[in-house]
Amino acid sequence: MIENQLRQWLFRLAPERAHELAMHALEALGRMPRTRAWLWPDSAQLDPMLRQSLWGLDFAHPLGLAAGFDKDARALPALAAMGFAFVEIGTVTPLPQPGNPSPRLFRYPAEEAIINRLGFPSEGMLRVRERLAGYGRLAIPVGINLGKNKQTPLERAVEDYVQLLRALHPFADYWVVNVSSPNTPGLRQLQSLAALRPLLARLRELRIELAGEATVRPLLLKIAPDLASEEIQEIGSLAGEAQPLLEGFIATNTTISRPHDWPHAAEAGGLSGRPLRQQALAVLRTLHGTVRGRVPIIGVGGVTSAADAYERILAGASLLQSYTGWLYRGAPMLQELTSTLPELLRRDGFANIAEAVGQGN
Repeated sequence: MIENQLRQWLFRLAPERAHELAMHALEALGRMPRTRAWLWPDSAQLDPMLRQSLWGLDFAHPLGLAAGFDKDARALPALAAMGFAFVEIGTVTPLPQPGNPSPRLFRYPAEEAIINRLGFPSEGMLRVRERLAGYGRLAIPVGINLGKNKQTPLERAVEDYVQLLRALHPFADYWVVNVSSPNTPGLRQLQSLAALRPLLARLRELRIELAGEATVRPLLLKIAPDLASEEIQEIGSLAGEAQPLLEGFIATNTTISRPHDWPHAAEAGGLSGRPLRQQALAVLRTLHGTVRGRVPIIGVGGVTSAADAYERILAGASLLQSYTGWLYRGAPMLQELTSTLPELLRRDGFANIAEAVGQGN
């Protein structure tokens, strides 16, 4: 009840103002361990069939918070206590940058959608590193989503990702290379194999170097939903090489396309939420058909319910992420997903999530 009232109040404010107030509240909660403990029941109460171990990391259930909500690692302790199985921060850039001019964030409650053209606003890697160092180890895996600065030429983009990996290496349980945001000019050109191969090869080399005797932390590639099937298959083929350059994919980022009946055509930017669901699902199916279980895929884009989650798992997702759906539906979405998903798995004769992955393709 209190959460619903708070959400209704925040939705009366301009989107970025509401987001900033929410971040301040979550930062405060992060400094109150006893209060944090009330946010979500102990993960031991979750059905064991939801548990997975991927990349040497333990996930209590499949749903995590997608990048974009906590860009600068401001609210990690509170977010880690809110029921997500994992949280991804970022996108982080090497140098601080303000992002694109406002207004740049638009809510569409009737469609459960958001359009953003934020353009990687970031406090920069050094400020993020300072915060992460202060938190210590958290109870859930934390991913770090990496992006280049707007002013960095494409031919020097590798240098930005290398800087980020070096600066933040001790704090990531997994990495995400973001070359698929539609709001940084030219960034999506880095999804071509000609650009991806040298980028991923350099990051693989660096990850091995920085890990030393420890386990090399996995690197995932986040792809756009606007790629043609042939482009998705080309990117997916990277997982089938003799020496793979990455350990997983995230499908998908926001879309620059719009549904045929979209009533808000005036705003440019990346569309997320429920209208993205079918498009992101189609990309996931194509990608899984190419990857064929060689590496895990995280499905994101329009996930708002246990039914959505189960559909993604059957289509090939081992894990899921939500951001826009969570903003509109809140904690009840996580509760419904973690309570209903085991019923769906048992109904179809699966002993756990891993057995169900890709079985609908």
